[in-house]
Amino acid sequence: MRATERQRERGSGTVLVVAAIGVLLVLVTAGLHLGAAATAAHRARSAADLAALAGASAIQQGGVDACARASAVAGRNQAQVLECSLGVGESVSVRVSTAVSGRWPGVPDRAIASARAGPADAAPE
Repeated sequence: MRATERQRERGSGTVLVVAAIGVLLVLVTAGLHLGAAATAAHRARSAADLAALAGASAIQQGGVDACARASAVAGRNQAQVLECSLGVGESVSVRVSTAVSGRWPGVPDRAIASARAGPADAAPE
């Protein structure tokens, strides 16, 4: 290889390293956003479970609005109740939503989960 050919190729390794770092940054950012979506889904499921249990407990205690109690518990868990319904045999079904932090194409901005709580012998609606 002549000296002029070596001079023309000088710095090409730097361009490849910069490109590799750029690809790595995009992959890490995508992974972080997918992790945030998974965390929001877990939070939504937990909030739905807790809200349904609180609503069923309110029915069993009597005199307390089950859906209001479920909404309060969901709110304390950074979730919003989308639907709340009273079922057969002192059961409560709720559907909640939590926000996903950050935005990324293809990743939803809300995580939604449902739960039902009440006696085991009550058939779901």
